[in-house]
Amino acid sequence: MNITENLIKVRSQMELFGVDAYIVPTEDPHCSEYPANHWKFREYLSGFNGSAGTLVITRDHVGLWTDSRYFLQAEKQLRGTDIELFRQGQENVPDYISYLTYVLPSGSVVGVDGQTLSKVNYDKMTAAFSKFRISINFKVNIIDELFAGREPLPLDEVTEIPLSYAGLTRDEKLRLVQDEMTRLNVTHYMVSALDDVAWMLNMRGSDVDYNPVFYAYLMISAEGLHLYIDPHKLPKAVGCKLQEEGVKVSLYDHFEPNLSNMTPGSRIYYDPAVANIRNVSALPTCVATVEGPDIVRHMKSRKNNTEIEGMRVAHLYDGVAMVNFLHWLDTNIGRQSITELSAAAQLLEFRKQQRGFVSESFATISAYGPNASIVHYTPTLESNATLAPRGLYLLDSGGQYLFGTTDITRTICLGEITDRERTDYTLVLKGHIALASAVFPVGTRGVQLDILARMPMWQHLRDYGHGTGHGVGCYLNVHEGPQCIRKEDNGVAIEAGMITSNEPGFYSDNHYGIRTENLLLCQPDRDVPSFLRFETITLCPIDTRPLDVNLLTDSEIEWLNAYHRLVYTSLEGSLTDEVRQWLAKATAPIGRAD
Repeated sequence: MNITENLIKVRSQMELFGVDAYIVPTEDPHCSEYPANHWKFREYLSGFNGSAGTLVITRDHVGLWTDSRYFLQAEKQLRGTDIELFRQGQENVPDYISYLTYVLPSGSVVGVDGQTLSKVNYDKMTAAFSKFRISINFKVNIIDELFAGREPLPLDEVTEIPLSYAGLTRDEKLRLVQDEMTRLNVTHYMVSALDDVAWMLNMRGSDVDYNPVFYAYLMISAEGLHLYIDPHKLPKAVGCKLQEEGVKVSLYDHFEPNLSNMTPGSRIYYDPAVANIRNVSALPTCVATVEGPDIVRHMKSRKNNTEIEGMRVAHLYDGVAMVNFLHWLDTNIGRQSITELSAAAQLLEFRKQQRGFVSESFATISAYGPNASIVHYTPTLESNATLAPRGLYLLDSGGQYLFGTTDITRTICLGEITDRERTDYTLVLKGHIALASAVFPVGTRGVQLDILARMPMWQHLRDYGHGTGHGVGCYLNVHEGPQCIRKEDNGVAIEAGMITSNEPGFYSDNHYGIRTENLLLCQPDRDVPSFLRFETITLCPIDTRPLDVNLLTDSEIEWLNAYHRLVYTSLEGSLTDEVRQWLAKATAPIGRAD
């Protein structure tokens, strides 16, 4: 891959289209966080493969914008190129829209492929650019021309998940959505997000690494479901079943053209955060459009009882895999060569032994020492560090099971550590416990809970740049909205049935990284239903060896001991004698030294 040559070709295409700047987002036509390789044009042009980032090319400059999770990774991957890194969220760093208003003269044209630009981001650009007489051409599609070796869209067949895992039939979900559409006074609902489509249909795919989704659109109306998908992806039995249920099926590529033929007088509802501007602009003027939060996303975030039970089962199996791995690591560190890659491979083998395991839920972050200070680090052959019996090792991983999805991070003490590492490890755990123990009134938003996880670190003048928690799907995307726990307010309350991660951390650049993550199920308080509380459903010991117990309060020690009792009693019956004995020691109660 020759980045310089690729950028020269991009500028040639910019000349042909008459644009002065070209924006390359990360997203695909469904505004996915993780697109299929077919859509990874930003990575192809820049060499940066993080999951969040925007490339902006002008006639004499190239910039990449990304967030704090990827600062160190982007520095390394952009080294040797002429691409400037813009660290989003840092003081005096403009966002890419503001940057373009600074550097482009009045009358300029900004180009972007509208398939990869959400309606909400298009509106933001239009509002900002109009003040400077800068216009947008969202029909600049140069990806087909320049993406050498571009992979085709996957054609793997989809599978159905049984009602015993889904909890609701397609028809039951359809009626719930139609009821909401009636309340909103709309005739049609455009479903763009891939995980929304998969959830509505009780179907899963393999088009995107780690995310069991498939490329398709849905249009929902009073008449039912209209699915747009490559027919090769539908097994005969599934196709026949959809037909019997009255689900209309059309070609995936016919979605945008069909939008232009909507019945006059229709009222089309869509979420501007996940609908791309090309699709929205295809709607004729004879129909009304209504924008609002994604209906399906909110429904699927509140897990039904069957999904909750499936998530519990997934965490039991995943806990067994994690404990087997931690025992293996403890037994072999310093006795055989273990690298970041070989450790991740060993964990995958333990997960493959579990019932219902399908795949990892994301690329494992197996990070030793300084590599762990890169928040979303993934080991490569070039960076692959050998673990030694000293320092801290951060392992962030998860599994996709037929009945649920897991996401867990443990920071493991491999041997001698510094006093600073011990303090930071303990502060992270204090924040983790504070959030896990939260009791809060109905209507509380994630931004109001975020401070609980950060306060122990703030009191020691430390902080972390990433969010504290994200929603997790049920055998779906490991990152799922609409809820989150972070400094920024998205206006979404944490509700009963939602499953959200709890993952405070701390990162010392080029030295070490620490993160402790469990998943939390939100439930009504047993005594006062107007209040909610969290239940930790992840089952795996938290390493007590790096703790400074004197920094913990009595209630924090009680929480940790109670959690470890739960881990032991839940997993002991599924372990060999040797591993069970190891787990008994790993979960032994702690107390203060006299």
